[in-house]
Amino acid sequence: MGSRRRSRELAMQALFFMDMAHGVNEEALKRYLDHFPPPEHASAFFLDLVKGVMQTMPEIDALIESASDNWKLSRMSCVDRNVMRIAVYELKYRNDIPPKVAMNEAIDVGKKYGTEESGAFINGILDTIHMKLIKKQGDQDNNG
Repeated sequence: MGSRRRSRELAMQALFFMDMAHGVNEEALKRYLDHFPPPEHASAFFLDLVKGVMQTMPEIDALIESASDNWKLSRMSCVDRNVMRIAVYELKYRNDIPPKVAMNEAIDVGKKYGTEESGAFINGILDTIHMKLIKKQGDQDNNG
């Protein structure tokens, strides 16, 4: 398994831990890292993903909810919710990661840790978000 895939899995687990403990914050991250430090080869990307999601979570969560018909974020499985948070962070803020890679990685991690329906659910929402981001970028480019 590549170090980036491992970092994504570990980031999902850390965000899952914080989400379930009702505190996605630096203190909860420190508590998680005290017990489950990432391996050195995955640490830098892991921290970028987790801290990036933490810093942009309100915007990420709004995008996820706007792309999911009849689904509140709180009703989604914790695995699916946090896998998508990571992917949306990558889609919106990491221009060095191709959108197809971010989406495929999220689908694979969702299938591994989520339910039978997780892959299709994550794919549908991420595809909608990706299209919205492309349209928004196109609109900005056309409006100068």
